Amino acid sequence: MAEEHRCQTPNLCANNCGLHGNPVTQNLCSKCHRDLQLKQHRSSSAKHAVNQIPTPSCSSSFQVKDEQTAEVVVEVRPKRCLGCNKRVELTGFKCRCGMVFCGIHRYPEEHGCNFDFKATGKQQIAKANPIVKAVKLRKI
Repeated sequence: MAEEHRCQTPNLCANNCGLHGNPVTQNLCSKCHRDLQLKQHRSSSAKHAVNQIPTPSCSSSFQVKDEQTAEVVVEVRPKRCLGCNKRVELTGFKCRCGMVFCGIHRYPEEHGCNFDFKATGKQQIAKANPIVKAVKLRKI
């Protein structure tokens, strides 16, 4: 039986790429099999994206119908300062305008921030301190 495995000629890849295929991987070489797996994964991801419904909130998150196949979405932060193009991966400061800056350009005055801090502060104060009025009493 050991001689049977030695005498067999290797099969070529089913995609005709010139490499040797394996019956376990549908007569594909390792590279073509990996590409096929990626293509199948992407098509299943596209079908999964169709099953998502946007939530009514202002954020860009999605509500998933089938929670068993839910995937975690990771936020990707830029790796360079917008002001000086200095590389800042973990030490970068995220401004309220949504951009990432280095230690020098982190202040709003340094990078010309267009975020309205004054209006945001007023909204936070108004939300934290509601107007309190006492009930009026009738005169006797």
